[in-house]
Amino acid sequence: MSNTKSTSDSQDSPQSSRKPHTSQKSQSSQSSQEPRRPKPMEVLREARAQLAELTGMTAESVSSFERTEDGWALEVEVLELERVPDTMSLMASYQVELDAEGQLTGYRRVRRYERGRADSRGSR
Repeated sequence: MSNTKSTSDSQDSPQSSRKPHTSQKSQSSQSSQEPRRPKPMEVLREARAQLAELTGMTAESVSSFERTEDGWALEVEVLELERVPDTMSLMASYQVELDAEGQLTGYRRVRRYERGRADSRGSR
């Protein structure tokens, strides 16, 4: 039985006489268990990158950004369809939600408009 032999070998090894070094690992794992809070600019950059990866469209700007009790909420302006002249290009506004660590948890398009048009809705 090879399992019995390897067990007895490990018991006789010099490592078994040493104290386990789990206390050092547990100290470092305790500090790593507490999630690092990202800075607002890190959240903005990550949100734009994650949205671009999911939609295939580049975020042009962030028009709204706020901390919520669950994480972060952003409104991101995206170029959906490029046209000539540029003022006729179709833009979209996406509502993006992120958790406290800055990971995207959801998004949805809330409106679509031509770049050259003023917002017909009342300002928020």
